[in-house]
Amino acid sequence: MMYVSQIFWSPLLLLATPTLAALKVASSLEVLEWTPELIAKEDYYNETVSIVNGGIPSLASDPSVDIGANSETQLLRQYASHKNLRTVLTTVEVYYRIVASKKKGIGKLEDLKGKRIGAFPSTSSEYFVQTLLATVGLGPSDYTIVPGGACLKEPCGSGTFPAMLKRGTIDAIGMWEPSVQLGAEAIGDDAIIFEQTIYREIYNLATTAEKLADPAKRREIVAFVAALVKAENVFRTDPEKVVERAAAAVKTNATLFREVWPVHRWTARNPLDIVDVMLEEDKYVARADGRTAMSREVLETIVDRTLLADALKLGEN
Repeated sequence: MMYVSQIFWSPLLLLATPTLAALKVASSLEVLEWTPELIAKEDYYNETVSIVNGGIPSLASDPSVDIGANSETQLLRQYASHKNLRTVLTTVEVYYRIVASKKKGIGKLEDLKGKRIGAFPSTSSEYFVQTLLATVGLGPSDYTIVPGGACLKEPCGSGTFPAMLKRGTIDAIGMWEPSVQLGAEAIGDDAIIFEQTIYREIYNLATTAEKLADPAKRREIVAFVAALVKAENVFRTDPEKVVERAAAAVKTNATLFREVWPVHRWTARNPLDIVDVMLEEDKYVARADGRTAMSREVLETIVDRTLLADALKLGEN
């Protein structure tokens, strides 16, 4: 009788034991910024993780997504209507650049007045252009933002910014890499590049308050962030170990990735000034989205610093 009972109950006990699904991360797989996640997955994370195309909006649209990654612009856009979002880590800070055509009479930033600038409206790209050009007294009405497409490697399609710059349908490009570098290469000696330290993209890993409150899911996220910290250290200190794999992950070439590596600050931290940055930037996002800008009190809730602290402790063990 005891033998029959054991056979009967054993499968039920197995069914009653919850099995945690594999960690799921949503990132835009067509930007260089996501590539440390791949190295973390392949080299340092000991559990199962899937990385799918998406971003922070995926946290709201797909309950199976545990982590979403995007710039601070998209984080703000989503947080305005999803106050349960939490940024737990910044993986890279990118100092965007502008490349312009000297043949169009551009030798300094002020010369962009009246020009056509390739950028993505309502994103960190346009915000960067507005922020940088404001330092020389130019407002949004002083130039024209022209939408187009990004390019990851040559040959760039006719609707991409590098091709548009080469044709002369735009006079400059302002955005993330490698489109700026490809634009510079497309026009050769005619290119002038404006580098800056006024604006940096803060590329975030975000999750939800509910997932952070779930002990089992939190442990998974902590473990992945600990792996990501190790991957970031390689990106920062020994990039040759990972540049070929990272370039292949976004279907670009390693030579191009090496060219733009210096404008990327590969890091694993929660910037001390992140709320200050977002407080100012949300004025732009709010105008673009037709809402009221969020207050400092509201924005301070968006940053969770405890998970990274736990990940760093785990990495020490």
